[in-house]
Amino acid sequence: MANSFAPKPDRKTAWVLSQSAFRRLLDWLDEGVNSDGSRYLEIRRRLVLYFDRKNCLTPDELADETLNRVARRLEEEGTITTDAPAHYCYIVARFVLLEDLRRDPQKPLDEHVVAFSNPTEEKQDAERRLECLERCMETLDSNERSLIANYYQGELRSKIDNRKELAQKLGLSMNALSIRACRIRAKLENCLSKCLKGGE
Repeated sequence: MANSFAPKPDRKTAWVLSQSAFRRLLDWLDEGVNSDGSRYLEIRRRLVLYFDRKNCLTPDELADETLNRVARRLEEEGTITTDAPAHYCYIVARFVLLEDLRRDPQKPLDEHVVAFSNPTEEKQDAERRLECLERCMETLDSNERSLIANYYQGELRSKIDNRKELAQKLGLSMNALSIRACRIRAKLENCLSKCLKGGE
């Protein structure tokens, strides 16, 4: 049964979170009761705390990766009935944690990649990704572009404080801000994937 949760490397890199996949994830987490995204935010918050307790360097990113994998399985299979949503998310989180622990915590991820690849090719790939990201950012309207750029500014505590200020500035609750940022990110990821494949 564990194999059904294990990531499939080739498919993981190809799959991106779409608006419909995100909507399906929200509905599945709500278990038939519309929470307006608050259930998603609560589970994400608990996942961030879980990774933080495990001394992971990027708990926010690992929580997002966990939920992305759950969303991918929902999109592929339609639903998940083997476990309650929160329990299933923690099962997936354990796999994500194991992958993270295999990395050298003293070395940034980009150094790992360079160590096992051609430095020239790696630089070209990074430049291509940056070029695509810039092009995709231009497809957003000015409000979306400003929101997503500000949403991911800072590290740890300063990032949290920054998001609170951003929510106040926009007249949004933290829940509404997080959901809006998630939707913009899904749009960017979809655009980035197409661009890297030469479709943009």
